[in-house]
Amino acid sequence: MAGTIKSTTGIDAAGKSIDLAEFNDSFYSVAQVEDVLATYSVVGNVQNVAAGQIVKGRILQINEKDVYVDISFKSEGAVSLSEFRKDAEIKVGDEIDVYVERLEDHDGNLVLSKSRADFLRVWDSIYEAYEAQALVKGRLMRRIKGGVVVDLYGVDAFLPGSQIDLRQIPDMDAIIGETFDFRVIKVNKARRNIVVSRRVILEEERAELREKVISDIEKGQVRKGIVKNITDFGAFIDLGGVDGLLHITDMSWGRVNDPRDILELHQEIDVMILDYNENKERISLGLKQLSEHPWKDIEGKYPEGARVRGKIVSITEYGAFMELEKGIEGLIHISEMSWTQHVKHPSKMVSIADVVEAVVLKVDKDNQKISLGLKQLEPDPWENIRDEFPIGTVVPGKVRNLASFGAFVELKEGIDGLIHISDMSWTRKITTPGEMFQKGDTVEVKVIDIDEDKRRISLGIKQLQQDPWADLAVKFTVGTTCQATVARMLDRGVIVDLGNDVEGFIPLKEVGQKVKHPVMVFKNGDVVPADVIEFDMDGRKIVLSVSEYLKNNATEKEAFFAKFPVNEDIDLEAVLAAEAAAEAELA
Repeated sequence: MAGTIKSTTGIDAAGKSIDLAEFNDSFYSVAQVEDVLATYSVVGNVQNVAAGQIVKGRILQINEKDVYVDISFKSEGAVSLSEFRKDAEIKVGDEIDVYVERLEDHDGNLVLSKSRADFLRVWDSIYEAYEAQALVKGRLMRRIKGGVVVDLYGVDAFLPGSQIDLRQIPDMDAIIGETFDFRVIKVNKARRNIVVSRRVILEEERAELREKVISDIEKGQVRKGIVKNITDFGAFIDLGGVDGLLHITDMSWGRVNDPRDILELHQEIDVMILDYNENKERISLGLKQLSEHPWKDIEGKYPEGARVRGKIVSITEYGAFMELEKGIEGLIHISEMSWTQHVKHPSKMVSIADVVEAVVLKVDKDNQKISLGLKQLEPDPWENIRDEFPIGTVVPGKVRNLASFGAFVELKEGIDGLIHISDMSWTRKITTPGEMFQKGDTVEVKVIDIDEDKRRISLGIKQLQQDPWADLAVKFTVGTTCQATVARMLDRGVIVDLGNDVEGFIPLKEVGQKVKHPVMVFKNGDVVPADVIEFDMDGRKIVLSVSEYLKNNATEKEAFFAKFPVNEDIDLEAVLAAEAAAEAELA
């Protein structure tokens, strides 16, 4: 043997007592054993390490995944590089605190944790702050799902997104790296879970400010505020702990289509307190009230008859609104747009953003209304209309439009007259103007009446001829036999052509046959004999009868019935439906 070990006891790396005499019979020499003991500090340099302890260690090596740390144990331990902050500057030789997770894993390696050591080192301070609801400072490190990671005493705490501020942060990346005061609202030591809030601190500060603002607030007061939220109907202004509503109608004396055209989020503005309820919880604010009312001395600025220029800002079915200046608008009613044109919609005359000239017609300061006119820029063509178109004058015109009651004829540009259906023929019963004219026809008409106030000219076609009814009274005396041509059939009788544009009427009971409708006997174009049974000069009506003719000419009955037999197969329902549809269309 190389020698005998004199010392009989020692301490192993796990801190246990060992009997050095066990080495006496080994093949190691005394010098070799003493070297081993010196190397592993058997005499006291090896730490008395146990799982669950926080110990100091020295960094031996750093690679892409792990940091190897010597804690003066029988082997070094590995700490995941992810447990170190990305911005941490670490190097070999640095001394750090680590937590001993296990003395050996399944591979016999020492298991260490830096993050747990950091957490346990500051746990007492964090828990004390949580219990006392004391403020703690933290730095926003990075965004994660649902919130932000906060550096709190060197450990990670979670700041939920809803707890960052009183309102939503538009750009959360902009506050990363900032340091704020927080309050610890939740802790779980076992899970190393710490939740903090900044909002609760801001809410407390806001409550204090609110009490101060509410106690000081008065009507007519001008205060500074921050635009907190913008809606379609206005904006909510933070007055410092209490919100007020700035309605869209109180933003400007002029027209405001969208509050966003006036305000921006987080903008600081001055507003006036207009009103509030008893608890001062609902506060009405005004912005336009900070400037002079534009309607002051309005009559002096815009006297009646004055020509003004402005921009079209709105168009409705009844007119167009023109902005004269901010807060002052006038209405150009559709009836004041043209002397002569039949304006169906204001958009036919003006468009949004057009800059036009108009004449001030009336100013109503109390109701803040100004009436404007476009047509007044030109002379009124109706002023001398009687001189230009005297009653009784025959003039040419162009059929511009047809209506159920008559035809509109253009006498000159912008000046129309109406030929009523009753003035189209002395002898025919006109049911629709389309029987006489087509749109675009050039016709001669006679001026029969003018109404300047209503701007109407009545025209006539039949007045171009002599009234023939005096002569017709001689030609169509009662008892006169006529050859009548069927022109139109109605359920109540037949309208017949008596020649020379003269019409007569055969009632249903006088058609010579007992039928429910004339269509069961006749068709358009049939020529039938009939006697005049009534001549109405005042009503301009000639009534005839086939039955009376057959009564007076008995020998003609057989031939008549043979020529005009009753057709029982006619679909009367379809005939009546067609007549009803035609009448409805005319109406």
